[in-house]
Amino acid sequence: MNPYFKPLFFIGLALVLFITLGLGQNHLQQNATAASGSRMVPHFEVDPFWPKPLPNKWVLGRTIGVATDPRDHIYIVHRDQNSMFMNQEIGLTLGRAECCTAAPPILEFDINGNLIKAWGGPSPDGEYVWPESNHGIEVAPNGDIWIGGNGGGDSHVLVFTSDGQYVRTVGTPGEDVDSTSQTHYSRVAEIAIDASANEVYLADGYGNRRVAVVDLATGAFKRHWGAYGNTPDDEADNTYTPGQPLPQQFRGPVHCAEPSLDGLIYVCDRGADRIQVFRPDGTFVKEGQVNPLTLAGTTWDIAFSRDADQEFIYVANGGDMKVHILDRDTLEVLYTFGEGGRQPGLFFAPHSIVTDSEGNIYTTETYEGKRVQKFDYQGMRRLSDIRDDVPAWPSDRL
Repeated sequence: MNPYFKPLFFIGLALVLFITLGLGQNHLQQNATAASGSRMVPHFEVDPFWPKPLPNKWVLGRTIGVATDPRDHIYIVHRDQNSMFMNQEIGLTLGRAECCTAAPPILEFDINGNLIKAWGGPSPDGEYVWPESNHGIEVAPNGDIWIGGNGGGDSHVLVFTSDGQYVRTVGTPGEDVDSTSQTHYSRVAEIAIDASANEVYLADGYGNRRVAVVDLATGAFKRHWGAYGNTPDDEADNTYTPGQPLPQQFRGPVHCAEPSLDGLIYVCDRGADRIQVFRPDGTFVKEGQVNPLTLAGTTWDIAFSRDADQEFIYVANGGDMKVHILDRDTLEVLYTFGEGGRQPGLFFAPHSIVTDSEGNIYTTETYEGKRVQKFDYQGMRRLSDIRDDVPAWPSDRL
């Protein structure tokens, strides 16, 4: 080959492969959607005015956790360190402008978007070790707040009362990766509570390759498992290559572990674009993939619809900047809303997702997204009447 044309040849080949992968992924989803067009599915529209403006010239950093309580209060956790912001964002903090300053790391809103409380941060007297990098939040039945962390030394989980009083530390801070440990964790991504069993599921995490279960009342370790119910192995090959057999260990990060009402545990293996389903003892049930050609990870977090059967799963896909609605039984993608962007209803790295009792969806965005959004439940519609893969705007505005 002429040396002059050789670089152009490889550039062209790479472009063809990229387009082919994208078209193939879209084609798979369109086929699945077309096959079930008469299906009734939940429909949503973004609320561009939620939440209300924060007081004190506060701004959010990378917003990496969201949870709700029985009162439909919404809790978020974000990273409030100065290093999370450009100088222009925290001009008030730096004494160089009228605006702005970081909000406290944990904020509580009511369903209308009013700020109720804000608190959190390192212990002034060393009573606890605040995470190096906040990550994940959950509300216990008694109102306690559980938070994780995915920084280098974050091998523990913290528990506080709803007004920020320290309760306990679960795990030992400052430990290394060890997916067999019963005394510490490694960069826990998300926390979920099964109140009926008094158990807490830890998506463990960015360092470890497992789901860990602890006691709700005491934080004591109870059990753990890896992908397919295997014993977690930190040394095993967990490479994910689209089109090849899936790894027998979690690719990671293990980014969610959510119990359903019918006694199943849904686990996000973000790096392998998959959701694995287990029984509470770690017995493997099934798995499904979402946009399996995406190498940036698609299964960042999930939430269940609020009907009695939890018929649908909502998936925050931070790699592709969108939210998917799945059939919970088949794990089939039914339709998708959102795309990359800054406007309301668009996303920059949607990271976490949750629903309230009215069926509304809340999402948070990390990296430069730095926000929480609300998507109002609009009732059920025929799947064929919903525009797929567009922002969740009113139809007459699209």
